[in-house]
Amino acid sequence: MEGRKSTTCAWLLISVSSGSSSTLRVRAWRTLRALGAVYVQNSVCLLPARPQVGSAVRRLQERITREGGEARIMHISLTTESEEQELVERFSAERAYEYREVCERTPQFLEEIASERRRGRATYTEVEESEADLRRLQRWLERIKSRDYFGAPGRDEAEAAVAACAKLLAEFEAEAFAREGSL
Repeated sequence: MEGRKSTTCAWLLISVSSGSSSTLRVRAWRTLRALGAVYVQNSVCLLPARPQVGSAVRRLQERITREGGEARIMHISLTTESEEQELVERFSAERAYEYREVCERTPQFLEEIASERRRGRATYTEVEESEADLRRLQRWLERIKSRDYFGAPGRDEAEAAVAACAKLLAEFEAEAFAREGSL
């Protein structure tokens, strides 16, 4: 791909067999997806070999083994730059999609505050509800960023969208304080 520099990195190939335990299978899948794993086939996925990823995968491997399943972790390198670039693009496409989802959810947050303002409901209770919603958005964005290993597009937009939510909430909170403080 022209204009894109080579990434050339080490990879972890992870193979998981949970035996008959559907609970263990779901736990493994959730853990690996939370790390941003790209599945290359059923129960086999790839992740970049980064220290924090390796630690998390080893903990998962220990748990799977302890609970009667099998997990193998292999350090590999891809044979061609184009193969690696394809994989990096898959990782980036997934993160870009997640960043877009964050951006698609923020208008709902902003509209909720606007609606409360229109109804004259700038109260502590409404601020508290909105703070909880903002914290969920912030945690979601942080989880996405933690698995964005290759700088996917959309991060800046998602950060700006969540920052706009925080700014509007701060203004709403000031209104609620002014209103309830004067009662």
